[in-house]
Amino acid sequence: MWKRANDLGQDEERLAALIEELRAAPQGDARAFDRISRRHARANGLYAKSEIILAYRRLAKRRGWEEGEDAFVARLRMKPIRTLSGVAPVTLLTRPHPCPGRCLFCPNDECMPKSYLALEPGAQRAARYNFDPFRQVWNRLRALDNNGHRTDKVELIVLGGTWSAYPEPYRLWFVTRVFQALNAFAPGAEEPPAPRGTEADLAELAEAQRRNEAARCRAVGLSVETRPDELRGAADLEELRRLGATKVQLGYQSLDDEVLSQNERGHDVAATRRATRLLREAGFKIQAHWMPNLLGSDARRDLIDFERLFADPDFRPDEIKIYPCCLLASSALAPLHRAGEWRPYDERVLLDLLVAMAVATPEYCRISRIARDIPAHDVLAGNRAGNLRERVAAEMLQRGLRGRDIRARQIRRPLPDLAEVRLREVEYQASGGRELFLQGETEQDELVGFLRLFLPERPACVAELGASALVREVHVYGVVAGFEGGREGTSQHQGLGSRLLARAEELAAGRGHRAVAVISAVGTREYYRRRGYADGALYQHKLLG
Repeated sequence: MWKRANDLGQDEERLAALIEELRAAPQGDARAFDRISRRHARANGLYAKSEIILAYRRLAKRRGWEEGEDAFVARLRMKPIRTLSGVAPVTLLTRPHPCPGRCLFCPNDECMPKSYLALEPGAQRAARYNFDPFRQVWNRLRALDNNGHRTDKVELIVLGGTWSAYPEPYRLWFVTRVFQALNAFAPGAEEPPAPRGTEADLAELAEAQRRNEAARCRAVGLSVETRPDELRGAADLEELRRLGATKVQLGYQSLDDEVLSQNERGHDVAATRRATRLLREAGFKIQAHWMPNLLGSDARRDLIDFERLFADPDFRPDEIKIYPCCLLASSALAPLHRAGEWRPYDERVLLDLLVAMAVATPEYCRISRIARDIPAHDVLAGNRAGNLRERVAAEMLQRGLRGRDIRARQIRRPLPDLAEVRLREVEYQASGGRELFLQGETEQDELVGFLRLFLPERPACVAELGASALVREVHVYGVVAGFEGGREGTSQHQGLGSRLLARAEELAAGRGHRAVAVISAVGTREYYRRRGYADGALYQHKLLG
């Protein structure tokens, strides 16, 4: 890659000719890129798409290409589905640290935080930067930008075993550096030195968050992962809000006490029930981790357990990651496998089970993952397929089945305007209150956007909320649009979010609530201020009527 900002060296004229041909090629010509790239190849091979995008940006002003950058980059964008959900996901790992759990199925890689393996792609990236949060975020943003993705709206996904088990000073420092990296990022710039020191205070965090409210790369979501028994009350939830968290990945694993005990999980279903209630009352999105094929279970028992996730109103998560149990060399499950006490499901049994689960998932929940991104050679027994989700989808198609979860219905085509979008509501009981899932959908049953509204039946455990109705999530799909306004081909910034919010306020007032609170991310605070919401200590609020 070229070092100086505007110097492409001897590549400049060849790249300029390549770009001119690509710009002139008919839209939708899938073979144009390969054909033109080969015609303008350099001596040592083809130019990478990231190199072509970078060259376009460096030459745009001189060549008069500024007006067409969005359309040009869209043609070359690597893995376009990565930002099709309307946000740019940035995953980073915490440093290796002991976990309070002793789960039989969990790997123990001393070089990684608990449950992660050194050769997983995200773990490799984290180790490359010595788990420094600033460098992880900055370089991930650079990779996304180099490959044609907008990084205006960033969803931060913090992984690494049990977040709540890390020392509080580390948690504060880690998140502060994350926000500082977002604020420092600039496309095409050289990586700046990471801030020195391994400590931060609340004033430093607050300043980084204040700057991020108007930064080019804003945090529109921040998730951490933890165990149900590590969430004990309002103090834990308030700390998560001070950090800017909006979602918690919660390790359910099973809703069967006997299975949890056999796998030495270290908590019971009552702890999961309590943690889910606390999180929902405080407005957090809940992403459950759930595992079929655990020791002591079988396929029939697993399906009953999975259906319980949505039949029991004390659970009903917003998102779910399904991780079929597999045997890893460093896990305590290995001797039980050798003794014949645990066996992985047959491939057909597992596929049938996952198809049944996909069909059973309701439309208010998103199946975020099916199987971990574990290298096949690390798996001694169990699923090694990296494309398990695709295989499940193909099996469903062959059987004439269609899933109704959020990801299955998410719109994937350009939507120039929202005239064809209608609003529809799904209501269900959940954790001591009523959930309203407000959807913006097309006549073809495509999901364009949604809002989660929680109507509590009692005051929340976090005192600031009282008995307010609570907007837990607003999400509009489509390619990421910048904060400066809408872009052709995306449904963002065309008013659907405002329509959903106005409808939520109307419904909350109709149910007798005098105020609405929203669990806003740091980068969305200004959005809600413009819609009449005032800042509180941890949430934003609006009086009704």
